[in-house]
Amino acid sequence: MSGEGPESIPTSADRRSKRPVKKRALTPVSAQAAGLDALFAKPDQTIKIPVSADVARLRGSGGGAPPEIISNVQGSSSGAGSGEFHVYKASRRREYARLRELEEDAARDRDAIDFEKEKREREARDDEKTKRNREKREKAKARKAKSGKNSGGNGGGAAAVQSTAASSKPVGPSVGRDGDDEEDSERSTNAAAANGDKDDENRATNGASGKANGASGWTSQAPVAQEPLQAAEGPGLLIQDDDD
Repeated sequence: MSGEGPESIPTSADRRSKRPVKKRALTPVSAQAAGLDALFAKPDQTIKIPVSADVARLRGSGGGAPPEIISNVQGSSSGAGSGEFHVYKASRRREYARLRELEEDAARDRDAIDFEKEKREREARDDEKTKRNREKREKAKARKAKSGKNSGGNGGGAAAVQSTAASSKPVGPSVGRDGDDEEDSERSTNAAAANGDKDDENRATNGASGKANGASGWTSQAPVAQEPLQAAEGPGLLIQDDDD
């Protein structure tokens, strides 16, 4: 490999080689980047995240139920330096762990029951509120439609009345109404003559009242505006004091 020629080139460095080049993660950042690149290379691939023992125990899928009883629990009468003391400590630790698991299971059950109860109550309140709002919207929509219908009906009725009146009015002169037209013209002539007589009477009455007022010396003419008096030129009023 140290000589000349293509035989001295490593296989991984040769361009003609199909072997993938080995890359070493020099830093934790490059290792994380390589892992992310591998994940994004296949986005459709299902990723299975391993579950820890504690999480599996809490979920109830990995570990079994706590034992019903711990047998061969030693008493605390053994000496601190004997082997029975360590057996007793281990047995007591297992018993405490069992009781703790039972309490945790009971607490999870209570929390689940409370959560479901609160969820049902919240959904019931939301449904009731949504129902009230929907009823309000429907009432407002019906009221708006009814008011629009009434306004449209009134306008249509007025238009129909006007069109009926216009259609009932005669367009041109009628042959059968000649006598009525003559009677109407006579009535209008008589009314004009009567109005002329009344005007003459009113003029005569006004003239007589004017003459009577002139005889009594009272006139109904408008007052004549008087010119303002001008001040006299020359010295004004002199006041002398006799006490001096």
